[in-house]
Amino acid sequence: MAPHLTLEALLAEARAFAEMESGHLEPALCGVADGKAIGTYPEHKFRAYLKARCVFTEGSSAQGIDFPGLDIDMKVTSIRRPQSSCPYKSARQKIFGLRYSLLGLPDDHRPGRHHRERGQQG
Repeated sequence: MAPHLTLEALLAEARAFAEMESGHLEPALCGVADGKAIGTYPEHKFRAYLKARCVFTEGSSAQGIDFPGLDIDMKVTSIRRPQSSCPYKSARQKIFGLRYSLLGLPDDHRPGRHHRERGQQG
């Protein structure tokens, strides 16, 4: 049986996943410019990666948190122009935090980059 997900395991797996994913361009996102789709794809891919290695309770849109057992939500944002869809209710909450922690996965997606880096037009 796979081990239960801990904070230490989540951080180690996030690091390993990021290193693995940083080594290639994602063909499924070639030409995609929709920020929501760009963020959702790696979140789902990371969740599937974790499921193969650990046991954890999955969050839901209704809960608004990806890893409720650890009180951690996952966000993918552009490394060039970070944004957040976190539900901050005030500037104070943005500075001092939400009721949970965030696991940030920065992304360097650029529509058309897949073709340009392979010497094709994009």
